Amino acid sequence: MKITLKLTILFTIITAGIVFLFAAVIYNYAKQDREEEFYQRIKIKAFVKGELLFDAKASAQTLQEIHKNNLRVMNEAEIAIYDQDFNLLFHDNQKSDLIKETPQMLQEILEKGEIQFYKGKWQAVGERYTFRGKHYLITAISYDHYGYNKIDNMYNHMVYAYIISIVVICFSGLFFSIRAFAPVKDITRKVNKITASKLDVRLNVNGSKDELSALANTFNQMLDRLESSFETQKSFVSNISHELRTPLAAIIAELELSLSKDHTTQDYRDAISNTLDDAKRLVRLSTSLLDLARAGYDKSEISFKSIRADEVLLDARQIEQQANPNYHINIDFDIDADDDQDITIMGNEYLLKVAFANLFNNGCKYSPNNQCSVKIQYTNSAIVLQFSNEGENIPTEELATIFKPFFRGFNQQMASGNGIGLSLTQKIILLHNGTISVTSTGGITTFTISLPLEVF
Repeated sequence: MKITLKLTILFTIITAGIVFLFAAVIYNYAKQDREEEFYQRIKIKAFVKGELLFDAKASAQTLQEIHKNNLRVMNEAEIAIYDQDFNLLFHDNQKSDLIKETPQMLQEILEKGEIQFYKGKWQAVGERYTFRGKHYLITAISYDHYGYNKIDNMYNHMVYAYIISIVVICFSGLFFSIRAFAPVKDITRKVNKITASKLDVRLNVNGSKDELSALANTFNQMLDRLESSFETQKSFVSNISHELRTPLAAIIAELELSLSKDHTTQDYRDAISNTLDDAKRLVRLSTSLLDLARAGYDKSEISFKSIRADEVLLDARQIEQQANPNYHINIDFDIDADDDQDITIMGNEYLLKVAFANLFNNGCKYSPNNQCSVKIQYTNSAIVLQFSNEGENIPTEELATIFKPFFRGFNQQMASGNGIGLSLTQKIILLHNGTISVTSTGGITTFTISLPLEVF
């Protein structure tokens, strides 16, 4: 069931309930008003009859004739008058005797002074009437034809009006539901047009601050992220293809050349050596890609634990120097740590080793003397690592793009690489809620890393 139909039904039920309660209150109030008004009319007629009998000295026969004449044109009350000893003094129509007074009823009238009650649909009153110091008891009963007809007509009209109002409410609810969800349908229609090749489609935002505008803004922001992610992925795949094609083409060329004709032993050794270098390059590339993918995981999927940053640095230096014995790496502690808490961080040991090794490798590779140094400093809330090496200054325009994947700078001819190391390092540092920046002046290039200390 569509939401528009659900809202229409819910709106109709709620509104119909409110209208029903309102109509019921009015109807009950009208019934009570009719009842009280008719009781007052009967009481007035009872007192008038008492005045005529006692004060005006009208005869019983005259009063009975008046009663009979009035019955022809209106619903006249049937009245009976008793003395305080319950003796009947007057009765409009003793043959019908609609009330059929009992001693208990007359006693109640005498004690209370007034009673009201129903006989079926007939309304009756009992009144204590005093004339010249003596108490008399008057009973009167009548049927309110006009009042009942008026209430019945009112009931019928309310039923018809209620049915018509339900129909109007239903169609009104449907109309407003359709109008209210028109922007949602527009959003759905535009979203259906979005495909992997059409991520530039955006939802209209009318500038208001309602919930639908907030939804459209959120969706547009998500599309911005998706489009950026898709473009990055396309660029990533394109760069990977290029990086893989070069060493593979070189390997194939070397092997085809070796098979084309007979060669000397030295030629074969040179071909195998070149092929081995290209294979190692492929291994380094695949390892870097795997590390890059791992650094892109959600933080909740990576295990973090308390580790000492200096120990991770020493392990990373050992790994890099084992792979490149000609690299010289110096670690300088600016201030000695008095406590483990001064140098303990929450992190993933493997990823941090990869990040630090990349910076060691990058510094030594582009340094004329294959030398890199790192200075360790502390603050109250973070540990700061400065990786420095001598060499040519990095151009200012390249500093802004140095952390992009597969970016190779002006010095790419000086050493081999695939442009993944610095991008991978930045991802790892950000994953640890840290920051990384680079400066290059005066022949010194410095990468500065800040990592938050573990809170104890």
